[in-house]
Amino acid sequence: MTAAPPAPFGLHATARLRAEAADGLTDLPLLHGDGPFALRRLRPRGPQARVCLLNTMSAPHNGDRLRVEAVVGPGADLHVISAAATVALPGPAPGHAVLDVALSVADSARLLWLPEPVISATGSDLRQHIRVDLAPGARLVLGEQQILGRAHEPAGRLACRVTVRHGGRTLLDQHTVYGPGAPGWDGPAVLAGNRAVGQLLVIDPAYRDLPPGTRILDDVPARAHGVVTPLAGPGVLLTAVAPDAGDLRRCLDAALRHLGLGAG
Repeated sequence: MTAAPPAPFGLHATARLRAEAADGLTDLPLLHGDGPFALRRLRPRGPQARVCLLNTMSAPHNGDRLRVEAVVGPGADLHVISAAATVALPGPAPGHAVLDVALSVADSARLLWLPEPVISATGSDLRQHIRVDLAPGARLVLGEQQILGRAHEPAGRLACRVTVRHGGRTLLDQHTVYGPGAPGWDGPAVLAGNRAVGQLLVIDPAYRDLPPGTRILDDVPARAHGVVTPLAGPGVLLTAVAPDAGDLRRCLDAALRHLGLGAG
């Protein structure tokens, strides 16, 4: 009798990092990668610690369960980037892939979370959820970008949710779904044929007294569209769409300049 082939399974992995203020600088007492994740220290910028998140293997595939956790302690300053785009791919395991990101920022701390895009390849099915817990005096710059399909291929299915709590209250809870089975995602009311979409969320206690006003960005590539809108709290949200990743990045950089944060 021929033995049955082994059942397919997905990858389960969690990366963790913690930043703490120490003698006017930011220390990284916890920097732990797992599975496809490797965390690398970069040269600090003044008191700010910098970390690069590397994807050391092909992931996520359908069926994978991946998670990244970051805690920024009181008074710490952390900037996190990634070395390359995250490419969601089909795989042998049944079901969708999950990529959870859990971020916690304490009082008088700042987190810049600016990874490279998530690319949704044909046949992939990824559900991404970014959860952010901010103390009342915390500051945050968070960027997310989605590219729907690799070059000249149809998009996979990509569900993205961003939940931000500020001082114990919900400041933002947004859920978007793109790709096969999502009604109207490519129509004129949503992406209108664009294949790159991104957001830039900036939370700063200074916005309580003087929030930036709503503005349609005009210093962006001609094919891109972006609007900056204030939130019902100390923050602003940029939403941008573009035909490709290059125009989307230039649009996000223009928003950073508009908000006085520089680019990159």
